[in-house]
Amino acid sequence: MSKARRRAESQGRGLRIMFADEARFGRMNRPRPCWAPGGVRPEVACQLVREFTYLYGAVCPKDGTCLFLILPAADTECFQIFLNTLARKHSRSHILLFVDGAGNHISGDLVIPGNITLSPLPAYSPELNPQENVWDEIREKLFKNYALKSMDAVYDKLAEAALYIERNPKRVKSIASFPYILKSS
Repeated sequence: MSKARRRAESQGRGLRIMFADEARFGRMNRPRPCWAPGGVRPEVACQLVREFTYLYGAVCPKDGTCLFLILPAADTECFQIFLNTLARKHSRSHILLFVDGAGNHISGDLVIPGNITLSPLPAYSPELNPQENVWDEIREKLFKNYALKSMDAVYDKLAEAALYIERNPKRVKSIASFPYILKSS
């Protein structure tokens, strides 16, 4: 029995397996292929404005629940805010949270909430983190070929994206339910 499962049982809580990551979104965009009628060349806006923010996210592949926060940086302070929010949202569960090896995920300055156990994924293995697929979904469905005119527009688009994902647990399960995760839980 895993350490996290024993801890969850000793606290009288169910174990929730989640994967977390953060992604940068902003006013810089990369044109992507898109559909157009035959004989028509689509016009796509492109800009190289270096303004951005971060969307922190955690996904539970088993039931498709998610949590997203828009925060200004990928640092320990922002990750701490994210952890505290995640712990409050799922206060009746013990969360085994898989994270990559980013410095803000393993910082000695973090105060890990009592109902969260952090577990690092192997180095250089984004393919093991289903949250990466959620970022791809957001970029493909909601940020594809957009040239946003202000950071306020970026924040609005990120809020729309977070709600779109959070309100579609079936879609999240289809994106995040890797066989190795389902077999282990």
